[in-house]
Parts: sequence; structure tokens; C-alpha cells
Amino acid sequence: MTETTGQPHATPARRLPAAPWPLLMLMTGVALLFDVVRVFLPSLITLYGRAGETDPASMGLYAALWFVLPFAAVPAARLASPRIVRTAGAVALVAARLGLQAANGGTPQLLLASAGVTAGLVFLYGCARTTAGTWVPAGLAGGLAGSSILHLALDRVDLVWRDGPLPWLAVALLCLAFLWSVRLSPASPDQAPAAVWFVFGPMLMLAGMYCGGPAILAQDTAQHSGPFTALAVALQVAALCAAVVCAWTTSWGWTAGLFLVAGVAAEETGVQGLPALVTAVALGACAGIAGNHKGTAQSAGGGVAALSGMLVFLTGAFLYYAAFDADLGFPNALVPVAVAVLVAVVTVRADRRNRTAGIDAQAVRRAPHRWGSIALSLALLTGLLTWQSPPATKAITGNEFTLVAYNIRMGFGLGGRLDLDGVAAWAATRRPDVVLLSEVDRGWLLNGGHDDLARIARGLGMRYYFAPAADRLWGDALLTNLPVSEIGSTRLGRHGYPTGAQAQPIVLEVGDHEVGIVNTHLQEPRGQAPEVAAIARRLAANTLPPGVGVADPRPVIVAGDLNTTPSDPQMRVLEAAGLSDPLRALGDPPTSPADAPVRRIDHVLISDGLTAVAADAPRVPFSDHLPLVVRLRLK
Repeated sequence: MTETTGQPHATPARRLPAAPWPLLMLMTGVALLFDVVRVFLPSLITLYGRAGETDPASMGLYAALWFVLPFAAVPAARLASPRIVRTAGAVALVAARLGLQAANGGTPQLLLASAGVTAGLVFLYGCARTTAGTWVPAGLAGGLAGSSILHLALDRVDLVWRDGPLPWLAVALLCLAFLWSVRLSPASPDQAPAAVWFVFGPMLMLAGMYCGGPAILAQDTAQHSGPFTALAVALQVAALCAAVVCAWTTSWGWTAGLFLVAGVAAEETGVQGLPALVTAVALGACAGIAGNHKGTAQSAGGGVAALSGMLVFLTGAFLYYAAFDADLGFPNALVPVAVAVLVAVVTVRADRRNRTAGIDAQAVRRAPHRWGSIALSLALLTGLLTWQSPPATKAITGNEFTLVAYNIRMGFGLGGRLDLDGVAAWAATRRPDVVLLSEVDRGWLLNGGHDDLARIARGLGMRYYFAPAADRLWGDALLTNLPVSEIGSTRLGRHGYPTGAQAQPIVLEVGDHEVGIVNTHLQEPRGQAPEVAAIARRLAANTLPPGVGVADPRPVIVAGDLNTTPSDPQMRVLEAAGLSDPLRALGDPPTSPADAPVRRIDHVLISDGLTAVAADAPRVPFSDHLPLVVRLRLK
């Protein structure tokens, strides 16, 4: 028998890394919060207010209420404990998210989304006071990246807008994983610096604006091939995965902030593609630098910093999108650039702090090839899931065709729920040859980051042509499989109105004839109607090459939401351009507001050479306008 001295062994045991429950908790919690935010923002403008018709200050105060309420968690954490606050916020966030899956729009959707935002912020406050700092940068960046990748994989129509058992099951599993990780995540005195919690709010804004959709295609006006679209999505997923790696390794140093500002500025000045990818990766790197620490306990300021950062999110988002309804006195493109500069400043200061404290950039040394293989697999899978090849061009015989003109209000129906598939399914029943859409959104964070046009076009099996108006992501569109020989977009004068407008001139072939269409959505009809009239005259001219002769005038249609009634003076301007209103003789159906229509501000005006065979404004609930369906015949 071996004798023992009673003394403990002197050889220290190697401490194994703790189970990554805090990482899972942060990633799933951020993903749920992002889900709720994508419902809260459009509910604010479709349920609480009606965009330009509601005082922006009123909407801003309502939104601010739910971002200020979480500050009550500060004294609550003193009375109870930060871990109890974290758990209470997590449970309330799950309840709100499950409630949103069950809600069918209306006031319940607005209140659940509002309460969900508050609950999510309370959860973040509790996390900042209890979570081991090792996991925080990768957890926050991973939550944003994971949510954005899922958003892309779902064709940018989130689970909250989908009915049926499968979306319910997926949401329930996510909520269960979240609550389980909250339960198993221990409280730690080794907390992350306040800087990383502060920059999360600005990161959420920038990720929502630039990392949640196929940004490489965002400004393109025509549909791309399937391989190109899939490649664009795959590149974004790869960049989002790289962002998480950078958050874990913090290997960029202070240059991450510089790249972030450059990427955002390039996006806002109209450069496509690479800037969005750089922005995504730089966001992760900034989170890693801001969250790097030496393993010592931090002050309790992280919780307040997290809530303050979310106020930056709200202020930045409000200012950026309010500029489309009110004159702010400065270009709204400066807002995201200023937010990026703020993140960069925090990053540079954090980098200096780290160097002063002797903290070196970390590096991932364990199986680095696995990071690359996981990122590549996710990128390829998401690209394949979003593959969409344009339909073939199809000519029609005869001299009749059906045209639909519809202001879709970004796809949000009367109850405030997104239903792009409903729009497409209804339109398909009318068997249209041409579809003209107004208020098309291709990725505004304010509306949830959806690509209305691609989704509706897929449902109709039609090619699309986008015309930017307010900015590169919001405008009007033409969908058709008829041969198109000419298409463009002319920006109309603002005439003192903050929301931009355009006129999309189109020449397409109907049988053996050419037909000109001007697709537009007037914002200031008195000033813009003469500009549209001039475009219609040019489109009707139908000139031939020199020496061939003079062609007959081309039949022309001017259609869309003109914000003009048949009796308004600007209608006389359009009539003077050779256009007439055939719907007066076909029942003069009102189109606005959709729930109780009393006036027609949506129009299909035609010139000589065309006659309207039939027209109606179906009572469908997919927007605050009713669509016009007109059957036209060439004379």
C-alpha cells in the first residue's frame, strides 16, 4: 500500500473551457430580438400610423416609449438580481415571439411586437450583467449573422409571416433552445467591456440595412440569372460567417472601424457588391475588438451601455427613414455613415485600451479548416435554396391583353401582416400579361428587409424590371413575360415633397404591335403630372430611323397610383397629352382606402389606338389601395 502524506498534489489541473451555453443564449436571443424588430418597425407605420399621413413625431414618441421602458431594469436588478432580470426578459421575449406567430395582424400584432422589443432589451441588460465576456463578441455577432442567414434562406420572408405547422415547430424549437441555454448559462463576474454592449445597437441597425438581403443585386433594375443570384447570396453568407470568426479572433485591429465606415459610405453613394460584404465582415471585427478583455471583472456599466446603444439604433433608424416623409435639412445617407463612425470611434478606443493593457489579438488555433468548411457549406446551401432563374419571354397572339396596376404598400395588408404570396396568388387568378406595382420595397429595414418584387415575381412566374424612386431599394416595378424592346426610368422633380418619384417608360410587344407604358407613382401630382405628360408624348412619337419615314403614333398607357382624382386639375394636364380615362365609362371604381373605398386615385389612362374592354377594382385585403384590373384591346 502506498503511503499518503495528506498534502494535496502540487500539479495544477488544466482548466477546460466551460460549456458554450452563454454563446447559444446570446445567438438565439439576438435572433429572436431581430425577429421582433422586423415586425415592430413595419407595424409602427402600418398599424400605429400611416407613414406620410401620420405625424413622424407621434410615431417616434411611441417607438421611444418601448426603448426607454427597459431602463426600469436598472433598479430592478438592485432589488432582485441581474440573473433574475435576464430570465424575466428571456421569458417575456419568448412569449411575445410565440404570440406574434399566432397573431393575425391588427392591434395585437402591434402590442406584442412593442412588448417584445422591451423584453429583448431587458434580456440584453441582464446578459450584460451576468455573461462571461469570452462569449459576448461572437455571441452578438453570431446572432446577427445567424438571423441574417436564416432570413436569406427563407427568401427574406421570415417565419413570423408564415402559417402552418412547420413554421410553428421551427419557432418553438428556437424558443426552447433559447430558454434552455438561459437556464444553463451561469452568472459570471468576468463580464465583457461596456463598449461591446454599446456597439450592439448600431451593429443591429447596420446589419439590418446592409446584411439581410442580396445587396449585390439591390440596385439592379432587371432580374438576373439563377447562378448570379445564387452566387450573390452565397457571398453574403460567407461574409456573415467571416464576421463571426472575426468577432471571435479580433484579428483586424483598429482598421476594422475604417473598413466599416468605408463600406457603409460606399453603399450610400451607390457602389454595389463588395462594400456590403466588407461591411458585414467589419461589423464582426469591430465587435471582437470592442469585446476583447483581460479576463478581469468589469463594471456594471455594460447593461446601461446595451440599452443606450439600442437608443442609437432607434434614433438612427428613425432619422434615416423619416427623411422620406419629412425634410430633415440634410441627406439621410449621412445617418448610417455617422452610425458607422460612432462604431469606429468605439473600436479605436477599445483597441488602444487593449494595447495599453497588453492584450494581444487572439487567434483561432483549433481546426481552422472547420471554420472554412462550415462557412462554405452554409454559403452554398443558402445560395441553392434561393436559386431563381428568370422565366422565358413569351409572345402572345391577338390584340388583347390584361394589365394590373396595384399599389401594394410594401406587401402589408389591411391588418398589417406581410402577405406577398397572397398578392401573387390573387394576381395569378386574373391571368395578367402586364403587372405594374407601386410602393415596392426591396430591403428597407423599416419594412422588415423583404424583397417584395422577387417574391411576387416568383409567385407569378414573371420577369421583373425595377425602377428606384425614393432610394435604390424602394420604388415601382413592371412584371411581364412579353418581349420588352425599351425600358428605363426617369427621376421626377420633388417639387418640395420629400419622397422621391420616378416614371418608368416601357415599350413592349403585344402581338405584332408595340405598346408604350409609363409606370409611375406621383408624390406631388401638380408638379410631376406635366413631366409624366412629356414622357408620354415622347413614348407615343414612335420615330423611325432617318430616311425611312414617319411611323404612326404608338399607343401609350399611363398607369399607377397618381394620387389624383378624375376631377383634379392635373388630370387635365394628362388629358392634354392625348390620354383619356376609360374607367369613367366602366363603373368608375374607387380604389382608396381599401377597406371603405370612396375615391379613385389609381388610374389606367390610355391614348388613341387602345380601348378598354373591361375594368374592375377587386376588393382584396393586401394593401391600403385596391388594384385595378383592365382588359385592353389594340384598335
